[in-house]
Amino acid sequence: MSSHEPLHISSRCIHGGQHPEPMTGAVMPPIFTSSTFVQKSPGVHSGFEYSRSHNATRFAFERCLANLESSGLDEETERTCGGFAFASGLAAIATALELLDAGDTIVCMDDVYGGTNRLLNRVRARTQALKIIVVDMSDLKALEQAITQHKPKMVWTETPSNPMLKLVDLAAVAALSKAAGAISVADNTFATPILQRPLELGLDIVMHSTTKYVGGHSDTVGGALITGRSDLAERLRFLQNAIGSVMGPFDAYLALRGLKTLALRMERHCQSALRIATHLESHPKVARVLYPGLKSHPHFAVAQKQMRLGTTPAGGGMITIELKGGIAESRRFLETVHVFALAESLGGVESLIEHPAIMTHASVPAEQRAQLGISDSLVRLSVGIEEVNDLIADLNRGLDAI
Repeated sequence: MSSHEPLHISSRCIHGGQHPEPMTGAVMPPIFTSSTFVQKSPGVHSGFEYSRSHNATRFAFERCLANLESSGLDEETERTCGGFAFASGLAAIATALELLDAGDTIVCMDDVYGGTNRLLNRVRARTQALKIIVVDMSDLKALEQAITQHKPKMVWTETPSNPMLKLVDLAAVAALSKAAGAISVADNTFATPILQRPLELGLDIVMHSTTKYVGGHSDTVGGALITGRSDLAERLRFLQNAIGSVMGPFDAYLALRGLKTLALRMERHCQSALRIATHLESHPKVARVLYPGLKSHPHFAVAQKQMRLGTTPAGGGMITIELKGGIAESRRFLETVHVFALAESLGGVESLIEHPAIMTHASVPAEQRAQLGISDSLVRLSVGIEEVNDLIADLNRGLDAI
């Protein structure tokens, strides 16, 4: 392989945007904890002034994630190749919203992470006077109508969506947004750059909660924005520094370590989730299974086209099921499983299970939850990398209890 031939995505997880530490040759970037840096003369420094603005550990992580998302920006012209890391996923979202002016309109996917919904409707609608237009973007005609009617400055999508696992055609969203002059943003937390790379499909910005699959071990909290547009990179660099909600060096180190095994983990997540979803679809106590890798999924064709492990279609590691029964049956099921840990969050090596209406999406108004189908019988599974037969047995025990 020549030095100019691009590496496969799994190799980029390890080598993308990375350099040996120049003083010692260390393979992994050290954790640089210094908050400030010596200057040779006032304003004359080695490229590092203050750790909110410049941190070598964070830079290494930002470059790697930007490489995986195919930003296309090089280090010589954009220091972190268009990658920006934050203290949490919500800190990343909040910073992205600062690209908008007071009173601007944003068209947002109807089914999104509960924290995104809360930030938009209960905070920024008040403090920034943003006009929030909610639309089911799996319906492209509805999206086109919303963009034409409301002329948004930003279009925010999430695919697969949380928790209903709706699929959105990202190339179509990018084209519609570009034609309207709107900044297009995709939350790629569920799919990760291993399964889909929105920038390659024309999106302007990709957002991640790096707490989830990127970190992968439930031991770090963080968020990220990645762009392939140099003009947006310049604005985001200013905002990241001005607002200051940056990722700390320890979290950056852990998140970068998580990236190294992301391709391997996603392969296992996808394989196990497909087996589990197929099993649950035939279980008599399960009313419905939502999983992008199943032919029964309403957006299966989009998943086949857009979500891939290499050249093979893949559905990801998240499954949403609707149990037969109500809140009592859901509680018994969730209290009985034990290999699946009853906890919020997702994307770790361990399997997690939760009740969206009570837990992750409790902040979403009840009427909106009802419209989306987030009922008392809805359960969300994050399939880890344990032995899949153990996971199936655990779910069967839980289902036997209801």
